[in-house]
Amino acid sequence: MTPLPPDHCIAFLGMRQIASGAFAEVATGVKRTLDSGKPGAILCFDARTSHLLEVDTRGSVEDVARRYAAVPATPPVPAEAAAPSPPEGVALPAGAAGAGAEGGVHGPSGRDLPRGPGRPRLGVVAREVSLLPRHWDWLSTQPGGASVALRKLVEEARRANAGRDAARQSRESAYRFMSAVASGLDSFEEATRALFADDRPRFESLLADWPADVRRHALVLALPSFGNGSGAGTGTGPASAVPTAAAG
Repeated sequence: MTPLPPDHCIAFLGMRQIASGAFAEVATGVKRTLDSGKPGAILCFDARTSHLLEVDTRGSVEDVARRYAAVPATPPVPAEAAAPSPPEGVALPAGAAGAGAEGGVHGPSGRDLPRGPGRPRLGVVAREVSLLPRHWDWLSTQPGGASVALRKLVEEARRANAGRDAARQSRESAYRFMSAVASGLDSFEEATRALFADDRPRFESLLADWPADVRRHALVLALPSFGNGSGAGTGTGPASAVPTAAAG
């Protein structure tokens, strides 16, 4: 299946797809469907992440078209996605998001670590990182200081885990979409277990009787995750990874 473009959105009326494309196009499609009086709840998604998007449908179809004509093609990021909770061990101090180009890493005492001579402004964001003393001791011995060493470690981890990260994001997006649209279907729980167990044959089998639009989009979202997780597409992945909500 063709990968989704980065600016793609999709809207469903119940279990039927009613619009797909750039956010402005989908917004007008949602407005037309509302004006038609068709019954059912309409959900608009970022088609890659499956985060729900709000659409302001006040006024006429032309009003909605004008409202979103100047909106960039990339769909707006939902508030919960724009400001995620920090990972364990990382505290976001007040004003951290506005640190701008100064960047930097704070030491155990909370003060900034010394800035090397001629250090370029990289547009990094300063956040407080909580580490054990032995970690700070090791970082202090690295060329370029703590900030440079941490950035190198993060880049190496990103490269090493790119496949697993992409699979995880694919799996989470598919689960998010399925939970929003298909949670009332009889095979939803088992399909979710197959998704998190990395069992592609069973997942596809369980989706075979789903409404065509829901099945098609769920497969587009989920298929990139299979074969890249711990189960390597054999159905041997950890079923315990299924979210609690899916376990019923």
